[in-house]
Amino acid sequence: MKIAFITRSTLYTVKGGDTFQLINTAKQLKLLGIEVDIKLTNQPVNYQQYDLLHFFNLVRPADIICHITKSKKPFVVSPNLVDYYEYDQLYRKGVAGSVFRCLSKNNIEYIKTVARWLQRNDVLMTPSYLWKGHKKSIRTILQQAALILPNSNLEYAQLSAFGTSLPGYRLIPNGIDPRLFNWNSSQPKEANLVLCVARIEGLKNQLNLIKALNNTRYRLVVIGNPAPNQLSYYHECRKQAAANISFIQQLPQEALASWYQKANIHILPSWFETCGLSTLEAAAMGCRVVITDKGYTREYFEDEAAYCDPASPPSILKAVETAAARPRTDTLRKKILDQYTWQQAAWKTAAAYKQVLQQ
Repeated sequence: MKIAFITRSTLYTVKGGDTFQLINTAKQLKLLGIEVDIKLTNQPVNYQQYDLLHFFNLVRPADIICHITKSKKPFVVSPNLVDYYEYDQLYRKGVAGSVFRCLSKNNIEYIKTVARWLQRNDVLMTPSYLWKGHKKSIRTILQQAALILPNSNLEYAQLSAFGTSLPGYRLIPNGIDPRLFNWNSSQPKEANLVLCVARIEGLKNQLNLIKALNNTRYRLVVIGNPAPNQLSYYHECRKQAAANISFIQQLPQEALASWYQKANIHILPSWFETCGLSTLEAAAMGCRVVITDKGYTREYFEDEAAYCDPASPPSILKAVETAAARPRTDTLRKKILDQYTWQQAAWKTAAAYKQVLQQ
């Protein structure tokens, strides 16, 4: 079996959770004897050599439409359905924020796609997107997909908002590499060390986190690179940060593991999370975790995380205090090692491919 992973053109230059999802899932599928090529949407694809196409990031439908039109191959979709709407409507600054407050969710995503293209920060793979629009383009993909591979049941349910009948689905949770994130429980944690591992941007909400933990007993370390189009947000974070807060550029995962080993708490106070890969990694390394209550996070973490309201620095601080006071248990770590590994994701993905090809 030979599969093409097809995804956004900025997969490697603007790394996100989907970058690690693709790389690690492809690696594990190859160990199962399935050939996988990762193709950026703007790279040529010889469709005939593949049995199946696997697309990622449904919120970038122009990246997908062009390939399904040309290839005539069966395909599956991992939606990676991040919802930016609340952040865009209520908290995005500048001219974009003013414009977005007057627009619907799908129109906002349309404007973003066209703007990235006009500013030459991304490609526009099919001109049909310009007259078809965002919602209709996504509906076309959903109507033709053989199977949807969501990261959670909540994510699949959210697809109904596009107003079309949905194909079947197989749940493929996100994961970690347990060989890399292998906690040494004999080494003590630094009681007041709090990590936030994420790209630095408005959606991830580091600014409110900084406001929450400024001049507290906690030592906050923010690890990640600024999003290319949000340098002003990054500079504001640096400006607002007190002496107990420091910044480190994005690290290789091997180096991240040593930080998780030391940290007592990991936090993602985002305006939306499909899962929070760094939260999974941190929890596997024995960290107590704090995460946003926006998105699909409760399906992964249930009662084993402290949840915060991203709009409220007092709520963020309270959630950190709650996590710090909790007795350390092994429940979440064991759940992650049992259910949320890239090997598990690959097994389930391979089963989905076989189902499609046997239909």
